Amino acid sequence: MTMDLYNRRIVEAAKRARERGRLADADVSVTRDNPLCGDRITLDLRFEGERIAALGLRVRGCLLTEAAATLLAERGVGATPRELWRAQEDLRRLLAGEAGEPVWPELAMFRPVAGVKSRHECVLLPFEAAAEALARGRAERA
Repeated sequence: MTMDLYNRRIVEAAKRARERGRLADADVSVTRDNPLCGDRITLDLRFEGERIAALGLRVRGCLLTEAAATLLAERGVGATPRELWRAQEDLRRLLAGEAGEPVWPELAMFRPVAGVKSRHECVLLPFEAAAEALARGRAERA
């Protein structure tokens, strides 16, 4: 594993994850685990209309999971479900090594992870939790 995998931007983002907390008034909460490495994220969403008004989280994971959770929390507030799903799909393409620029430029910090397939799930875990929370939130609000 190269040092690029844990570049400065990833380390800084991971540190900011520890400043986050849960939402007391969440519309939906989801907990997801990565059974391969033991990472766990609990993600809370609160909606205002079709937008995400607030996003809370508790992360127990590696630097990659923490950094991805931070990015999601920082960019996800104010986003629509469609925008979050697009970011998740861009991240999947980036990790697959496909060309193109992601909708959220900050996702590019995870480019070095593309070559380490065993770490893809660490980066994707927060986005998968968000996708599940969005699906539940849609069902509950329907």
